[in-house]
Amino acid sequence: MEQRQHAKHPPYMWIFFALAVLTGLELMIAFFQNWPKMAVILILVGLAVWKALLVALYYMHLRFEPNRLRILVIVPLPLVVILILAVITEYVW
Repeated sequence: MEQRQHAKHPPYMWIFFALAVLTGLELMIAFFQNWPKMAVILILVGLAVWKALLVALYYMHLRFEPNRLRILVIVPLPLVVILILAVITEYVW
């Protein structure tokens, strides 16, 4: 008889709490009045990317998928960076 190994479930509650903490951090940073506006925007974008990465890896199960699927998800990311930079430079102009 063959023994089957069960896959370990991702730590959903830890990811949920990490996302909640990051959201609270985003709210605190968004209301800082004495920081330069560009620094606040860059920090908020970085935190949003971090949160999106956590959601994609754990709740969309990309962490446990084969590399071909990961590459399929990673390929459009340069376009996202270009669009974010375009929006940020629109603010500066």
